[in-house]
Amino acid sequence: MIDLSSSQLESFERDGFLIVPRLIDPAEADRAAARYEGLFRGEFETGIEPDEWNWREGRDPPDRTRQICNGWKADRAIAGVGLREDIGRACALLAGWPGARVQVDNVLWKPPGAKSLGFHQDCSYLEWLNPREMLSCWIALDDTTAEGGTMELARGSHRWGDFPMAEQFHAPEDYRKGMREAAAAIGVEPEIVPVVVPKGGGSFHHGWTWHGSGPNRGDRPRRALVTHCISSAARFVPGRIGQGTGRWYGKYMRHDSDVMDDNYFPILWTKDSGRSAWIDAYVRREPATIR
Repeated sequence: MIDLSSSQLESFERDGFLIVPRLIDPAEADRAAARYEGLFRGEFETGIEPDEWNWREGRDPPDRTRQICNGWKADRAIAGVGLREDIGRACALLAGWPGARVQVDNVLWKPPGAKSLGFHQDCSYLEWLNPREMLSCWIALDDTTAEGGTMELARGSHRWGDFPMAEQFHAPEDYRKGMREAAAAIGVEPEIVPVVVPKGGGSFHHGWTWHGSGPNRGDRPRRALVTHCISSAARFVPGRIGQGTGRWYGKYMRHDSDVMDDNYFPILWTKDSGRSAWIDAYVRREPATIR
């Protein structure tokens, strides 16, 4: 169970992120990491293709960071980590929400020699959501090192303001460029903090915190699983569903309502025990209950 102290809450409020040495058991991290090779070959345990599949074996350059979005739909071992109730509770507590639901997860795999991911602010992609807020839990499935391309965070950058989406997310030549320009625009000197933790550790970060990762110059893979949470009360903004990541996730908006369906955006935790009822049976691979 992830249980955050008052000093950790204060640290998050000040820095826009919180690094935690242990979020899940290392054995659980190993079980999730063991699914990665099959996933990127298109072996989906549930038979369902994820919403985004940004790197495919035999199609894309080997020096790119591999990414799948909403791997929880494709593999229940991934769902068992990404849909944890305590992740939702921690995100809601840090964000000040009544509860937390998943907007998307990221299955990330950066092998040795793989290139960088550009610095960005998650909320810059979310004009299609109200409230336009996100809080993310990043879990390392391998021991991380600064030279191994771990995630980097700019301390206090959640207070810098709202900037445009990254010009290039995958394999930019200068992965910190957008962040440096944002810092210069408001006259601050950025302080970059790498997330160096053992497998099973990780971090939480605010949706406006600048973050990214450099190339993997080490000799080991860097695999991570990220759960991006939004408020359990979040709704679609109908006139903006084609903007940012809404071009993929706007398809789940009903034609007669702006309410978010928890079959596609599962609720992990709420103050009144409003966790989506189907999650735990799904993770245990029990047959769905049809009403």
